[in-house]
Amino acid sequence: MHLVAPMPEDEQAALPSGGRHLERMPWPALEAAAQRPGSTVVWPFGAFEQHGPQLPMGTDALFADHVLDAVLKQLAPELPIWRLPPQQIGFSPEHLGFRGTLSLSAETLLSLVQSVGEQLADAGFQRLVLFNAHGGQIALLQVAARQLRATRPTLAVLPCFLWSGPEGVADLLPEPERQNGLHAGLAETSLMLHLAPDQVGPERPCDGNGQQLPPEGWSLEGTVPTAWRTRDLSASGVIGDARGSNAELGAALNQRLEQGWVALFQALLRSDWPPVKP
Repeated sequence: MHLVAPMPEDEQAALPSGGRHLERMPWPALEAAAQRPGSTVVWPFGAFEQHGPQLPMGTDALFADHVLDAVLKQLAPELPIWRLPPQQIGFSPEHLGFRGTLSLSAETLLSLVQSVGEQLADAGFQRLVLFNAHGGQIALLQVAARQLRATRPTLAVLPCFLWSGPEGVADLLPEPERQNGLHAGLAETSLMLHLAPDQVGPERPCDGNGQQLPPEGWSLEGTVPTAWRTRDLSASGVIGDARGSNAELGAALNQRLEQGWVALFQALLRSDWPPVKP
């Protein structure tokens, strides 16, 4: 078990009020942070894509940014963890049938993670967590993580998904929304009603609530997935049923997300994972 050393007083003095935000630190403070045992950087990932007529294009980035900030505030100050600004544009080709969606190519996102990750490793950081809130780039960020680890074996790379880490989040959602509410449905609309109600429009679409499902034995995501496009399933852009969305459910979802990620980051930061050999 890795015991976290307290931050030296001179390093604490070098840190501005930005605290855990790397972009707010002068380079000597950032350099000192990178050299601390177990130094960890979290990079939140979102997307710039349609989220139905009721949610903003930057929904995923807002979720990742908010939850990460809330989690970092709950971690002990001596833990060696910092964050990057959110990556606002991601890999969203499934939503390009809706005007306004912006999507990077797979090659561009892979190159971006590789370049930034290599430079963080060269600066001395020991872990990089890809804190992703967009389901459409889960697999791509896993590939990016493996490629980066191959070129910088001293950097642990952990690609994770906001909604699937903490326990008990899905238990708050009824079926069939738990399985089929993939995009801008009950969960996302409720969470946005809790976090930023002023950014939620009045519509509550349900046209993508599972009428157009794959053949028996196949699935949109999961064990036997298909490469679906949102236009295959929905005219509004919603894949699920947003009609029952409410701020109370959003608050419950947010609480479980925060509690779960606090526990997960505490376990990581107090460990010596991975066992890297020079």
